[in-house]
Amino acid sequence: MDFLSSLLSSLLILAATAILLLFISFSIFLFRIYTGKSINSSLYPPVIGTVYHQFFYFNRLYDQKTDVLRQHRTFRLLGLSHSAVHTADPRNVEHILKSSFEDYCKGEYDCTIVKDLFGDGIFAVDGDKWRQQRKLASFEFSTRVLRDFSCGVFRKNAAKLAGIVSEFVATKQAFDVQDLLMKCTMDSIFKVGFGMDLNCSGGTNKAGNEFSTAFDESSALVYWRYVDFLWKIKRFLNLGSEAVLRKNIKAIDAFVYGVIRNKREQLSYQGDYSDKEDILSRFLVEGKKDPSKMTDRYLRDIILNFIIAGKDTTANTLSWFFYMMCKNPLIQEKISQQVREIIDYDDKGNVEDFVGKITDSTLDKMQYLHAALTETLRLYPAVPVDGRCSERDDVLPDGYRVKKGDGVYYVAYAMGRMTYIWGDDAEDFRPERWLHDGLFQPDSPFRFVSFHAGPRICLGKEFAYRQMKIVAMVLLRFFRFQLEDEKKQVTYKTMFTLHIKEGLNLRVFSRMGSTY
Repeated sequence: MDFLSSLLSSLLILAATAILLLFISFSIFLFRIYTGKSINSSLYPPVIGTVYHQFFYFNRLYDQKTDVLRQHRTFRLLGLSHSAVHTADPRNVEHILKSSFEDYCKGEYDCTIVKDLFGDGIFAVDGDKWRQQRKLASFEFSTRVLRDFSCGVFRKNAAKLAGIVSEFVATKQAFDVQDLLMKCTMDSIFKVGFGMDLNCSGGTNKAGNEFSTAFDESSALVYWRYVDFLWKIKRFLNLGSEAVLRKNIKAIDAFVYGVIRNKREQLSYQGDYSDKEDILSRFLVEGKKDPSKMTDRYLRDIILNFIIAGKDTTANTLSWFFYMMCKNPLIQEKISQQVREIIDYDDKGNVEDFVGKITDSTLDKMQYLHAALTETLRLYPAVPVDGRCSERDDVLPDGYRVKKGDGVYYVAYAMGRMTYIWGDDAEDFRPERWLHDGLFQPDSPFRFVSFHAGPRICLGKEFAYRQMKIVAMVLLRFFRFQLEDEKKQVTYKTMFTLHIKEGLNLRVFSRMGSTY
């Protein structure tokens, strides 16, 4: 009995000690969050909660931020060592992305969160590494060789996509258009970026499909870190979501390093490869000048950054575009009619004949389609939230102060819904707002910030529009689309890019009797 009593006493003492330690730790945690943040000062943006409160509304994160930004154009969420300032004020956006560009960086907080997946790629770094990648990518995106090559790839993959969609016409089955678009854009970015035929659309490349799935899951899991204050402990112990992330990244690395190895071997047999069309080959050309810089690890990071830029953003935008076409059938018909008017095509031909008629000239004439895609991006930006970190104490144009180390995030998703930016019809899908006398008129990149702005503005903007217009022209020329379930709520999955949660199931009908 004495032994049992002693054991019970020891257990009670241990339990009490553990509770006390937890209480002390939690108190320190709260103390660090709420101390030194000038919470009650009107000089700083109003405090709406902490970054960890986002856990409770994570599934509707961007709508929640939109609701708050309707009341406060700039607000704060408190973190352990910094505040996360959120804004929908175009003046603040221009300030951090252009006017005071040198005073705002990616920041250690964001870089630490994304580094396991994106490493030292262009979207995760500042300074010399960013400038090096930016300079080389800027040159490559401006070359006629890459432009012509990419257009050929986009046309070929759009034709392949039309063939797949035609099968659903024949079977009268609904299909997930987002899934098809993700595979189509993955095929395109691998061909344009790395000179590799992945064939995810055809379903014959098991490794490619597994890579794509692992990449999408990893992107979502990394974004979860923003609300999971235990993620570093879980990563250290290899538990839960971090264990899944580590497994996925291992699979991603194995696939990407295989791509790099094969490309190096391929080019070593071919000798001079300065005239190669794909982007990876061009980076390898640059690497010959200093092999110590263009390591396999660095190339891996560059590749993954190009993939999220070239696959997710385009596929997501097209998915929301087709959602808007189904919700606005008159606009869908108007675009289809514009395609018919601009491209002279014999209905007895096939889709390959049609895509062969898509040229730079015909793309330039698709003004209403360009406006519709832009209107889609206004309401459903590919990157719903982005931002920078202040490297010094600063005052934003709206008068609010930020402290060194604070993150300043612009919420593109919310900005597209603000009446003080777009008028009383801000939440309406209206492509006409972008047209003047039938011609597309761009707006300020600090109001329409879907492609970022300032020195870091998206280099692939024109490539994205070109691919989206080719895919949209092909599909709307041959098919008419409807939602499978008009009553089902369509919403997003919270991650870096604006995926449609659980996909977008459509029914499709042929517009003609031609073969595919």
